[in-house]
Amino acid sequence: MTNKTMLVAFDGSPESRRALEYAAKLLQPRTVEILTAWEPLHRQAARSVSLITLGVEPEDPAHSAALKTCQEGVELAQSLGLEARAHMVESATAVWSAIVDAADELRPDVIVTGTRGISGWKSLWQSSTSDSVLHHADVPVFVVPPLD
Repeated sequence: MTNKTMLVAFDGSPESRRALEYAAKLLQPRTVEILTAWEPLHRQAARSVSLITLGVEPEDPAHSAALKTCQEGVELAQSLGLEARAHMVESATAVWSAIVDAADELRPDVIVTGTRGISGWKSLWQSSTSDSVLHHADVPVFVVPPLD
């Protein structure tokens, strides 16, 4: 895969770190697009009425945390000898959708994602980001399972 680009869905988890490391070793891309999807705090929990009324827009801690995570992904990729670029995308609906939309815009040769390996009854109630990316992306998806 030399001289190709891979988009890595990076959330800072051990699974996303493993996916980046494994894909870098196996696929040997030239460029890595590190993508961190984040959801604004105001969609995670209701904001105080007084803040909304006054029009005060405090710094979103979710954005700050996502920025730090994305930077960690870039640093990890660079430590593996890869040319890495950071991308952050606000998740308006589901994280998988933000990843697929970013892939449509960035046009990588492959999307790389880790998985937590949820199975059994739990998998019936929780959607898998990697599974949804796999079924909706227009480019190949490289899914790296957890160590366990």
